Amino acid sequence: MASAAIFSSLRRRRSPSLEAFLAPVDLTDVALIQTLASVSTELVSCFSGKSFFFQRKNSRSLIRKIELFVVLLEYLRDSGSGPNLSSTSIVCFKELYLLLYRSKILLDYCAQSSKLWLLLQNQSISGHFHDLNQEIWTLLDVFPLGDLELSEDVREQIELMQKQTRKARLYIDKNDEALRVRLFSFLDEFENGRISSVVELRSFFVDNLGIRDAKSCRTEIEFLEEQIVNHEGDVEPTASVLNGFVAITRYCRFLLFGFETNEVELQFGSQKKPRKGLISQEIADTFISIPKDFCCPISLDLMRDPVIISTGQTYDRSSISRWVEEGHSTCPKTGQMLTNTRLVPNRALKNLIVQWCTAHGIPYEPPENTDSSAEAFAATLPTKAAIEANRATARLLIQQLANGSQGAKTVAAREIRLLAKTGKENRAFIAEAGAIPHLRKLLSSSNPVAQENSVTAMLNLSIYDKNKSHIMDEEGCLGSIVEVLRFGLTTEARENAAATLFSLSAVHDYKKRIADEEGAVEALAGLLRVGTPRGKKDAVTALFNLSTHTENCARMIEAGAVTALVGALGIEGVAEEAAGALALIVRQPIGAEAVGREEMAVSGLIGMMRCGTPRGKENAVAALLELCRSGGAAATERVIRAPALAGLLQTLLFTGTKRARRKAASLARVFQRCENYALHFGGLGAGYAFAGNSATNRDSSFVGDVSVAMSISVPVL
Repeated sequence: MASAAIFSSLRRRRSPSLEAFLAPVDLTDVALIQTLASVSTELVSCFSGKSFFFQRKNSRSLIRKIELFVVLLEYLRDSGSGPNLSSTSIVCFKELYLLLYRSKILLDYCAQSSKLWLLLQNQSISGHFHDLNQEIWTLLDVFPLGDLELSEDVREQIELMQKQTRKARLYIDKNDEALRVRLFSFLDEFENGRISSVVELRSFFVDNLGIRDAKSCRTEIEFLEEQIVNHEGDVEPTASVLNGFVAITRYCRFLLFGFETNEVELQFGSQKKPRKGLISQEIADTFISIPKDFCCPISLDLMRDPVIISTGQTYDRSSISRWVEEGHSTCPKTGQMLTNTRLVPNRALKNLIVQWCTAHGIPYEPPENTDSSAEAFAATLPTKAAIEANRATARLLIQQLANGSQGAKTVAAREIRLLAKTGKENRAFIAEAGAIPHLRKLLSSSNPVAQENSVTAMLNLSIYDKNKSHIMDEEGCLGSIVEVLRFGLTTEARENAAATLFSLSAVHDYKKRIADEEGAVEALAGLLRVGTPRGKKDAVTALFNLSTHTENCARMIEAGAVTALVGALGIEGVAEEAAGALALIVRQPIGAEAVGREEMAVSGLIGMMRCGTPRGKENAVAALLELCRSGGAAATERVIRAPALAGLLQTLLFTGTKRARRKAASLARVFQRCENYALHFGGLGAGYAFAGNSATNRDSSFVGDVSVAMSISVPVL
């Protein structure tokens, strides 16, 4: 069985203090005795008056043993026996030092852990107390008491403790164990489709566990969720079972304590948690030149724990793990199917990030959990009990959305947002239970928190494909989402409205409807121009999706989307998608004409060919090729005369992606048909012609010509 210190580390996901494992090698004689007396006295002072809800008898027994060590150590300290200690005694006292620190860790664990978690771990924690008891007996058995000049009463107390520890057996409190069995019986009942009565649940949670309000319930939920995230497969119960207990506790939270007493932020800005990040808001606002390779393609934030997935792409562990947890089986960047869900730490990149942060004075704090893997999330697939409990919770929440007070509706929207964050089952039954019409009404709420939660809940629900039609078919729902995008009361509400439009536009038949909705494209273009880095990402992905429908071209030009996309060519993080959208728009003559009128279009695309990512270069050369094909002689001449294009094309022919090489070769053939070709490009013609022999004709579909990473990052707040 693992030591108490190691067991403790399972919760915090960080190594216990080194004092738990390392003896004080630099302390001898008097200093060692004084240190031990101080440590043991502090332990007794800290825990003797503390009330332990579980493990009461084991905790008191351990504290009493420490009290006896205090008696021994204070006697030795006061009598000045330190200089006379034998080498064997010193070794034993150093071992006692380790035992005291491990006792502190275990007692801390019992005092700080949630009640449900302690109940679930009742047998295991009891085993750790027994292990410590056995180690104390072993220490006392070899302790050379004869070498110490002890008074008779001190010696008798130590010898009595030695006899008691030798006879001690594993103790598991029968009442605690009965509660643990009852807790599992609730899981079985939900598993079998039977919802426990209010009386039974109140008796267990309120009377037996002392969980008397919504805040305490939330604390229990958060603690269990922490165990799921940090789960490594070496503790029980499994993460999927813990999910069931989380779902049951969440159900009880609203069934037993209602909605009005919830601590949710009903006033805008009160106690609102900031988005987690590694760099200060000032740095984020100025968008310091963070190398793009250091940013996660999903979150766009500086990576704390870069990992490599099966396609060879690198992501921040938390972002890709959440992606896998949401049920996706493809690479967010390339769209390739994942052959496995293993996450391999990219230590070389992490070292570079740390060095860069140090050089630029940016604080870098590695995540507490750096060794979890996607297997941990695979293990959290919901059990039937979790699904049934969440279904029952959803019914309670939707009842409040329909009939509750404004405060209760705000609480319910927030909880639906969180419930819909993961799992297609949750998203499916929330929509089936009728949440969408009520969420639509909240979109126009004057309460910023209610509006933000409702639009984010709508975003989370829309990820499930079947819910897209429910949202689009709900009268006035699309218009309400666009209104939030245009006039939303918070930045996050506007950003998530844009992400919702992107999610909905994944269905081809909805792209035209979204583009035709009054103000939708204009608002997306505005967000792309002046939004936050995350907002720009949401906007450009939505605009890209809309640009894949040929009938949207005129609308996007009229709404100023083309100008916004051209301006985005110079913005790191959104340039790829902007170039991809432009490559689709210029396929049509009116689109080519509109792009040709933009003064910075050609230079922006040339800049991407020079400094962009492989996909960015691919999209840029595709856009220039389509501009030549559809924009007429003037546009072609403008592209041909672009400075440095010849060298960039030649480089792309040898170093670009397969599609980029094909587009570059096709563009070279366009040049060959132009007057003054030899004047502009001299001896490069033969090379282009040779490379162009393998080029295919113009594709009829955009799929093979434009490459972008399309993914939704579901908010976690």
